Amino acid sequence: MTVRRLGAGLVAAALITPALAACASGGTGTAGSTATPTVTASGTASPTGAPVAGDAKQALLDSTKEISNGNFRFALTGVGSTVEGLVHQPSQSAAMKIAIGGASSDLAMKLDVIHFKPDSWVKLELSGSSANSLPEIKQLNLGKYQHLDQARIKGNRNLGFDFDKVDPAGSAVLTQGITEVRSTGTGAYAGTIDVTKAAEAGSLNAATIAALGTQAKTVPFTAKVDPQGRLSELVLQLPAAGQTAAQEIKMTYSDYGAATAAQKPPADQVVEAPAELYNLFN
Repeated sequence: MTVRRLGAGLVAAALITPALAACASGGTGTAGSTATPTVTASGTASPTGAPVAGDAKQALLDSTKEISNGNFRFALTGVGSTVEGLVHQPSQSAAMKIAIGGASSDLAMKLDVIHFKPDSWVKLELSGSSANSLPEIKQLNLGKYQHLDQARIKGNRNLGFDFDKVDPAGSAVLTQGITEVRSTGTGAYAGTIDVTKAAEAGSLNAATIAALGTQAKTVPFTAKVDPQGRLSELVLQLPAAGQTAAQEIKMTYSDYGAATAAQKPPADQVVEAPAELYNLFN
């Protein structure tokens, strides 16, 4: 197994990567209604639903706007992968910790990624029997923060970061694909999303969407907003497809306007990234 194959296998297998390249809008939303009508994509009540007391879909569209201000903490979980981090636009910084695979995995990866414009660093940890058998891993300076050449990661959805597109999960893109939604309580919603319209969302990849086939057009979801109407949780329930079991993808947002700047790694813990590192994620 080569380093290139290792990277492709791990990253492609995970629905979640440190790819913060999904779009978001700007502004603040409003909280949802406690009414429970079913609402179509156009925002009108179904024939059997009660009159709509506020547009549930619009409330969810509005709930993602604060994300574009780039000051929040977030978490993503799904398919044996987790991401936790923060975005702090005022300081042009972001940080995230990613784990793919668990202790029982033949191959597992942990990444500590820091962006502080104009620099980026990544610390990589690989474990499992397959990782220990790869001689190329010795070239990756595991345990050190590896300083990244911005020219080599430009446009790279795994290592790069675009401070003009700060939503780690692409929630604004996902909510635009809502095909049906109903309020299920104060600040709570449920419905379906056409995820074929969300290929740019960082929480999904094209291979996953393609594997779902026609089911991709009606993926069940639940969502919650905080008292200020800002998205606090979005959960996708992906149905089983072929050999892939049903799975849940959960994204949460918190500390809007209250995140802190990322911390640059200590100089004595930094080395320049070798070619093998870029090959791992290309």
